[in-house]
Amino acid sequence: MDLGLRGKSVFVAAASKGLGLATALEYAREGAKVMIASRSMEQLVDAQKEIQAATGQQVNMVQMDVTVPEDIVHAIQTAVALNGGLDIVVTNAGGPHGGGFADMVDADWNQGFELTLMSTIRLIRESLPHLRSSGAGRIVNISSISIKQPIEGLILSNVFRAGVYALTKSLATELAADRILINTIAPGRIATDRILQLDGKRAQAEGIPMEQIQEEALLQIPLGRLGTPEEFGKAAVFLGSFANTYVTGQSLLVDGGMVKSL
Repeated sequence: MDLGLRGKSVFVAAASKGLGLATALEYAREGAKVMIASRSMEQLVDAQKEIQAATGQQVNMVQMDVTVPEDIVHAIQTAVALNGGLDIVVTNAGGPHGGGFADMVDADWNQGFELTLMSTIRLIRESLPHLRSSGAGRIVNISSISIKQPIEGLILSNVFRAGVYALTKSLATELAADRILINTIAPGRIATDRILQLDGKRAQAEGIPMEQIQEEALLQIPLGRLGTPEEFGKAAVFLGSFANTYVTGQSLLVDGGMVKSL
């Protein structure tokens, strides 16, 4: 299948590692002009080298903290300048810290709001004029299965990622006249550092081995294993490709069948 991505300009946020890196890598494999962004310049350099070595494609990079509005403006402007426009935006950010309702104070709620919801809003808002100019833009919001099934101990993620999906649904209607498609992709347990971090924190809190946490989690996944970053990246790239011409306002769960809701 031709995804129609060769020569297209793609911006991927939080792309120095994990799911963002996996998504950027798959876009580069398809011949897109990729701009990766992250807070850490050191990690960006490593990610750039990894993608270029794997694909032979030139990759641009820009330093950006998604909680700093000025960084977002600069990053999008840089992507437009270096890649000759903007066709696809992948919003993404590191997950807010874990904990239950009783663990959170106002500062935690404000941090989760800025990191998860406002970063998505600002990235989309800054990108929209360029996506409109492209004639048929694509937006992919990287989220979590918590938009369908709340995850115990991740109250901030549960609340604000649901807001991202509500934004996706709302904008699907508003942007349809501009031929811009917007979707949310929701990973379950994908083999990334984030999963190890959360498992380790839970194991420490409950006083049990991390291996036990991981074994119990696998029992909840019908496919019986973690997903790979590559599997996630391929799904994300299809949603944000030009082979996708009629899917908008939707959520795609990449979770091995973990979520049971209809």
